[in-house]
Amino acid sequence: MNENKLALITGGSRGIGKAISCQLASDGFDIIINYQKSADQAVLLKEQIEKKFNKKVYLFQADLSEENEIFKLYEFVISNFKRLDVLINNAGVCFDKELSDRTLGQFEKTFKINTYAPFLLSKLLGRFIYDCKKGYIINISSNNSLNCFHPTTIDYDASKCALNSLTKNFAIEFSPRINVNAIAPGWIETEMNKELSPEFMELEKEKILKKKIGKPEDVANLVSFLVSGKADYINGELIVIDGGMS
Repeated sequence: MNENKLALITGGSRGIGKAISCQLASDGFDIIINYQKSADQAVLLKEQIEKKFNKKVYLFQADLSEENEIFKLYEFVISNFKRLDVLINNAGVCFDKELSDRTLGQFEKTFKINTYAPFLLSKLLGRFIYDCKKGYIINISSNNSLNCFHPTTIDYDASKCALNSLTKNFAIEFSPRINVNAIAPGWIETEMNKELSPEFMELEKEKILKKKIGKPEDVANLVSFLVSGKADYINGELIVIDGGMS
């Protein structure tokens, strides 16, 4: 279709993914937005980005818990574009539920989206990026993988720990051409947190040195830096962005 700089963002129509899509378009990238269910939001975002930033936006619906749909996304990219510069593995799920009520099926669903999909997309598209000589893979992890564990999110925490390990291994696999890093956000204002009680969120806010909940744009700004070329010597790292959780 074209040879402009191109970025693929999974879960790119809402929350952190939406902010990343807008920021990278502002940085001069054409954008591929993967979404699962939020078709209306994806179409609206496409229109907004193309009008505001004059960059092309391509939409691709895929349920990343299904291996065959991941392969369809891969085929879409390699069949329609001559290059891919950036892969952002952002799509994720979190089921807040008491540990005693957690099922193996729920655990598996979390890992399919949060860990298996980034593994398969990085494996498949990483080679495509590598052949383009230079590029970036960024995995959106969580500080739940480090020091903010909650039994009610035991599967989410474990999936993000595994994602951190994938990051290191893919950085080795694709060196020296692809920088592979992970970002570990703390509390960010997204739909994922809307079901939590205001009382709980106030208690969590007091643990943050900045005394505020982060915004999706905070994460997007870090992504922008990591893929700008100004961070070329940062590779295989997990970068925490949580306002200073104590």
